[in-house]
Amino acid sequence: MLENSNQEEMDIDRPTNVSFFDFVGGVQLLRGEDTRTAMPVLLIGICVSGAVCNLLVLLIFIRDFRSGRGSEVKALLASLASTDLAILLLCAPVRAVTYYRQTWTLGSFACRTTDWFQHSCVVAKTFILVATTKAKHTLLPRAAASQPLHSPTWIHGALAFIWTVSMMFPLPQMLFAALVPRGDDFVCVSEMPVCASDFMSLFYKIYPTVAFVAPVIFTIAYYTKTLYTAVNHAPSPRHQSKVVLVLLCLSGAVWLMLLPEWGTFTWIRLGYNRPPAGLIMFAQVLLYACSALSPVVLMTMYDDVRQGLVAIWFVATCRRDKRAPETKCPQTEGNGAEVAANAVGNAVSQTKEATFPDVEHFWTGRRNTHVEDEHDPVPWEKEEKML
Repeated sequence: MLENSNQEEMDIDRPTNVSFFDFVGGVQLLRGEDTRTAMPVLLIGICVSGAVCNLLVLLIFIRDFRSGRGSEVKALLASLASTDLAILLLCAPVRAVTYYRQTWTLGSFACRTTDWFQHSCVVAKTFILVATTKAKHTLLPRAAASQPLHSPTWIHGALAFIWTVSMMFPLPQMLFAALVPRGDDFVCVSEMPVCASDFMSLFYKIYPTVAFVAPVIFTIAYYTKTLYTAVNHAPSPRHQSKVVLVLLCLSGAVWLMLLPEWGTFTWIRLGYNRPPAGLIMFAQVLLYACSALSPVVLMTMYDDVRQGLVAIWFVATCRRDKRAPETKCPQTEGNGAEVAANAVGNAVSQTKEATFPDVEHFWTGRRNTHVEDEHDPVPWEKEEKML
């Protein structure tokens, strides 16, 4: 555990015409070498493991769609895995670099867009989970599944709407971000002027409610009701209730792990006392761990994903065995003609040794047939045969 003295950030002067001040892209100007090494290692580990799991899930869904086993839920879960992949590959490394350097070294463009892009992905992730409540769990028609990742039209429209809204909501994260010199270095901060404080105070109350609280309540209520209906009234309750249970567990895990991030974000923006730096870092770690945990939930609970993972494992194993054929093919001496002749001879001998019961009984009966009749009208036939 990090000591409190190492978690506190250095004081930085706030301009007089600014009503809000916060770091962007990770907490900067931290004291302590343990934070400088522990946080980057932790974030990189989460990034690598989560990226591998999300790529496996995407590969499984692509395989299902190409083989005609796609569904609306799988299309949305593939979009969710793509969003998690973007968070892990584009957002987590920025925080790792920031914690290692303890200042901002990635330039003005990255300073303005890093928090905006991360919030866009997080909001899109929550809205995609809400969209899965409308998706059907039945398979798409095979004719429609002939094209890779084909899905109904409403899914394309829903994803376009989700990403448009998700990129518009966090625009203040881009507008108020700026580089501030700190000696020979720079820090990336968010400065909100006093003239916009009233409007932004209202906005920062509406934004978390629409982007987090409302989706949580709606999704949990919907899946709870659907799970109850699937178990008691659905024509195939076993399969449908399993899918609904997976989506309920996935949504619950996402909401719980995103709660600290949204809590600290709202806490800071509403002008209350600044939370400890350790709590802010813990919330950020949970945010990235959430993107790494989502594919694990799918691979352990979703039957189709688990079966696809087993199939991919078998394919990889077979390819590895083909590279070493000597483990399966026995060694033989001699040329190819001798081997072929021996194989043919063995096949012929096995055929001769094989006895069909009906034929054997037929010929045995013919051999054991012995007619003994004293009143045979043509006895000379026997005599001729005997001669």
